Amino acid sequence: MSVHARAPMRIDFAGGWTDVRDFADREEGVVVNGAITLHVHVDFLLGQRGIKLHAEDLREHVTIPSSREIRYDGQLDLHKAALNMLPVTGGIEILSRSEAPSGSGLGASGALDVALLGGLSHCRAESYSREELAELGFQLETAELSLLGGKQDQYAAALGGFHELTFNGDTVHTRRLSVEEDAARDLEAHLVLAYTGHSHFSSDTHARVWAAYGEGKPAVTQALRTIRDLTRPAAAALEAGAWQRLAEVIHENWRQQQRLDATISTPRIAGIERAAKDAGAWGLKATGAGAGGCMAILCPSDKRPGVVNAVTAAGGQVLEAGFASEGVAVWEQEDAPGNA
Repeated sequence: MSVHARAPMRIDFAGGWTDVRDFADREEGVVVNGAITLHVHVDFLLGQRGIKLHAEDLREHVTIPSSREIRYDGQLDLHKAALNMLPVTGGIEILSRSEAPSGSGLGASGALDVALLGGLSHCRAESYSREELAELGFQLETAELSLLGGKQDQYAAALGGFHELTFNGDTVHTRRLSVEEDAARDLEAHLVLAYTGHSHFSSDTHARVWAAYGEGKPAVTQALRTIRDLTRPAAAALEAGAWQRLAEVIHENWRQQQRLDATISTPRIAGIERAAKDAGAWGLKATGAGAGGCMAILCPSDKRPGVVNAVTAAGGQVLEAGFASEGVAVWEQEDAPGNA
């Protein structure tokens, strides 16, 4: 038997950073995001010898004789951590692949967390709610691997759709936004998702931002509070189908985001931003912590081809993606006779 799982990545429209516990535990964080049709896929092949782990998009492969010999060493540690959290009896082979470039800032690691744990729970004949899978995914990264980060990626991957997520300590309140399918398709016609050509490396950036926040530096504290407060108009614009207003909100979010740390915008990002604006874009923002990754650009639908051309000429790679109403999915299939 083989088990298969997939989970969507996301675009955050406003509030990113405030889902991190450094802020959310003290002041309450809020994020508005939407799941997209770029997925992380994970296949689980049971009845193998030992443990074999593969990340096909990264071309990384690890073989481990038994679960007792799992060590975190920077090689497919998310896969290993998932197996430590939800071990399976007997050997297993796990193959993962992402539909987005590495370091895209689209929440791929959170989607991988949820797909891994969703598939492994199915292998163990256990059932978790979508919210429980999101929380387990967050614990996988922060408790098991001691990584920095927030919860929005795991919740987007588990739930799908458009959400307003409120974070207060260990409590997460989820509100699914009322965005009809036709409105989501119309938003897609106004969206350009562009990979900047550089993977975003956010650990050092995160450390500096949270050190500054912990020290009470006014510029960083005020920027984070403004980023959180922009979630209310972002949610209202999404539910009203007011795309130009949404563009204004995300652009202000991006302006505040750049106040957090000098490395968040790069020369490549600045060049793509200028090109998009010159081609008629309303507004844009980085989809992750910044310093690379993807940019979400909103523009009039009739100007989208020109924005695509301008962004490409400036060194960006346009990714075609829609919005995904469904979150993590898990299914199994019986292997055909003679297949190993």
